[in-house]
Amino acid sequence: MSTSVEADELERCILDLLHEGLDDAAIARRLGVGHRTVQRRVRGLMERWQVVGRVALGARAQEFGLLKRSERAA
Repeated sequence: MSTSVEADELERCILDLLHEGLDDAAIARRLGVGHRTVQRRVRGLMERWQVVGRVALGARAQEFGLLKRSERAA
């Protein structure tokens, strides 16, 4: 099974906000979507990228170069 590096605009926004430490409800409010939508997108990314857990998801997103450069990381 191959790993698709692709992430749509909503998924990239969700990844950035997860990286900032927001929970699903806060991400949903910020993006104007339902919290279940956020949960489904996160679960979908974890399945597609074959990772278990949000920390691993963030690490994989960073490996793929999908996270915005954080001021905290500078």
